[in-house]
Amino acid sequence: MATDTKRTAAEAWRQALENSPTRDACFTTISGKPVEPLYVPEEPSETYEEKIGYPGQYPYTRGIYANMYRGRLWTMRQFAGYGTTAQANERLKLLLAKGQTGLSCAFDLPTLMGVDSDHPSAVGEVGRLGAAVDTINDFDRYFEGIDLGGVSVSLTINAPAAILLAFLVVTARRQGVDACRLRGTLQNDILKEFHAQNEYVFPPVPSVRLVTDTIEYCTREMPLFHPVSISGYHIREAGATAAEELAFTLADGFHYVEQSIERGLDIDQFAPRLSFFFNSHIDFFEELAKFRAGRRIWARHMRNRYGAKKEKSWMLRFHVQTSGVSLQAQQPEVNVVRVAYQALAAVLGGCQSLHTNSRDETLCLPTEEAVTIALRTQQVLAHETGVVNSADPLGGSYQVEAQTDAMEAEVEQILQEIDSQGGMIAAIENGYFRRRIAESAYRFQREVDAGRRKIVGVNAFTEDESQPIPTMEVDSSVEEEQKKALAAIKASRDNTSVAEALDNIRRAADEGENVMPALIRGAEVQATVGEMMDALADVLGRYQPTS
Repeated sequence: MATDTKRTAAEAWRQALENSPTRDACFTTISGKPVEPLYVPEEPSETYEEKIGYPGQYPYTRGIYANMYRGRLWTMRQFAGYGTTAQANERLKLLLAKGQTGLSCAFDLPTLMGVDSDHPSAVGEVGRLGAAVDTINDFDRYFEGIDLGGVSVSLTINAPAAILLAFLVVTARRQGVDACRLRGTLQNDILKEFHAQNEYVFPPVPSVRLVTDTIEYCTREMPLFHPVSISGYHIREAGATAAEELAFTLADGFHYVEQSIERGLDIDQFAPRLSFFFNSHIDFFEELAKFRAGRRIWARHMRNRYGAKKEKSWMLRFHVQTSGVSLQAQQPEVNVVRVAYQALAAVLGGCQSLHTNSRDETLCLPTEEAVTIALRTQQVLAHETGVVNSADPLGGSYQVEAQTDAMEAEVEQILQEIDSQGGMIAAIENGYFRRRIAESAYRFQREVDAGRRKIVGVNAFTEDESQPIPTMEVDSSVEEEQKKALAAIKASRDNTSVAEALDNIRRAADEGENVMPALIRGAEVQATVGEMMDALADVLGRYQPTS
């Protein structure tokens, strides 16, 4: 029986490969030697079939597609945006012209916190860390001349995510693009804000309700769009270990699944559109193990714990960004090397899209030159190194498989700890996540300070002087320009319609309706991000964390 199972799995994989558009393509080394689409043991054991298996088959340890990058490369998606949305639009068009294959939009701190550019707390922050967005007009400028029906768009926003999704829907309509054609991802992972990043507005329970609203809306109206990108990246940047990053992220994902099921959604209708966002740190093999173990754990829980029937519901799809916290201000040119190794780990780990950090991101927003080098890093990786020619080329390595198993076991233990405390919300409220992250960050920093962990240019191989590199600055006039534009909109719009739209948002929130239709109407009449956030807060409240 076991032999039949092995033969069936192998034949199923070969059949999937046979049906791929690249079945007749020739993949060779730079010396002209053929490269097999996959390397497996001559006699696969039962353990091999159960834990490692074949790409495109449960438990997806070796990747979620049978032919991986032989069929289609990952999406090259550089995070970009600064100043006004008109300036950000220029950067997006530059990256598309240089070969980027997906857009990833950055927003400034006021937008991330759900306040307008004229709010007192926004002083000095407008347009600094990303583009300033107050109304639908800003979104129109962000995507002017960019066909939203023809490019995948990622929006890195959390607390006001539902509002910016409404902006995207309305902007697309103005272009003549129906919401059902939109492709891309809304970050929209509010739980990780309570763990690590602190860009929350509403309390945890109503915050998750808004995420569930967007999952429900996209399931029904935007079938090609990912309504949430469950994000470990920021958890890792805050100091978590690789296992903590993976465990906390999967726990967040499972909580969204549970809330969506409780809402009455069919798991096989929404689960295939859930996506993940991971950090690729500097420990090459640990990152590989993390990505491979993550696919295996997600598949097992989705199939066995939540009863998903479709294979697409079992597949963990993820975006990767190289590690910002690993970049150093000293000898910043060395950051190019760090990013290249981290990008290699992400690709060998089987990512579906990738952002490579720029060398100057510890000093400033990326310059045009720096972001071009970062994109070229991906292009060299894809088209020159040969690592895309075979699926999971490091699978079967004693080290890789041992570390994958160890990562899986540690993550499952952490997931049990979260469950034992009463689940996600209870663990947030008792400080579990923050305590673990703080302890891990402290341990790491002590190792660096003591010299036990070497960082090139920081505590090892230092230089007395370093050549300065060009840096980018956002002109201070951006803030005044944005505030003037916002004042003009408030003076010229139909404020009666705005008031009615805001009342409708409050009513929908109060009566437990899905708020997306009300937010879309608010966007249409030029209600601002801050006004709509305030309307929601009138009902949902604002979160005041305990120490």
